[in-house]
Amino acid sequence: MKGIPVRVSEIRQETSVTRRIELRPAAGDLPPFTAGAHIDVQLPNGMMRSYSLLNSQEDRDRYVVGVYLEPTSRGASRYFHENISVGDELLISSPRNLFSLDEGAAPSVLIGGGIGVTPLLSMADRLSSLRRKWRLYYCCRSRPLAAFRDDLQAYGDQVTIRYDDESDGFLNIEAQMRAMPDAHFYCCGPKPMLTAFQDAARAAALPSAQIHLEDFKPTADLQPQGGFTIELARSGRILEVPSGKTILQVLQEAGITATSSCEVGICGECQTAVLEGIPDHKDSVLSDAERASNKAIMICCSGSKSEKLVLDI
Repeated sequence: MKGIPVRVSEIRQETSVTRRIELRPAAGDLPPFTAGAHIDVQLPNGMMRSYSLLNSQEDRDRYVVGVYLEPTSRGASRYFHENISVGDELLISSPRNLFSLDEGAAPSVLIGGGIGVTPLLSMADRLSSLRRKWRLYYCCRSRPLAAFRDDLQAYGDQVTIRYDDESDGFLNIEAQMRAMPDAHFYCCGPKPMLTAFQDAARAAALPSAQIHLEDFKPTADLQPQGGFTIELARSGRILEVPSGKTILQVLQEAGITATSSCEVGICGECQTAVLEGIPDHKDSVLSDAERASNKAIMICCSGSKSEKLVLDI
């Protein structure tokens, strides 16, 4: 990844499994960002992961992320917790925002589960600076595992923290939606919470424009199916995508430059316009409406339901 060199300037242990990592530029300035944005971080072991920025978008000299030590870590979060120290240099991408805040909406309801609360911290700061009405619900397993409590408690009764071991079941998201039908709702958290959020939105019949979610977990099945062709509209070139390979891999092998980052369909960097054909979506970025339109595809992981896709490449 050709990226921005940064230096780890501070590490704070929020809980036994969550670290707050502050990154400052190794040289020059950092690009501006907006609440809800994330960056990709390339670790010295070659792994790359996406992390939401939790600090104020008014900050111009630092990015702050939260890293949760996954029990079934594939290596990135464990490396961050066990091998990264203050002073280390890392390479990051410019911020991208696939979870942007509608700053004109009033009110806004922010719902976070576990480490999914991180982008909501930046949103809460932004909404407060704009003097918008908002509420935040933070759901976590227990008090000892609740990170960023000091940040959240500073907002007083605008924030409700729910602990699974002290509560009776999930937050009733549908009830919140029915009580505030004009609000915009934002959710970031584990798969069960995101599923419940989407189910609640359908049950409450909220317009899709008022529903916003972000998921940094790849879908369960990312095995490339292949067996179709792609046509590159700008050159007319036709390439076969065989079983076991992604569109991105086929393009790279053909010497065609295509931007990418996470390569598991969660960052949005490789989004490509579809001019003809029906994609087989495997990403965690596009909304249901965007998928149904068949106008875009994440070429790092998605395939095709039609025999050919015509791409704007």
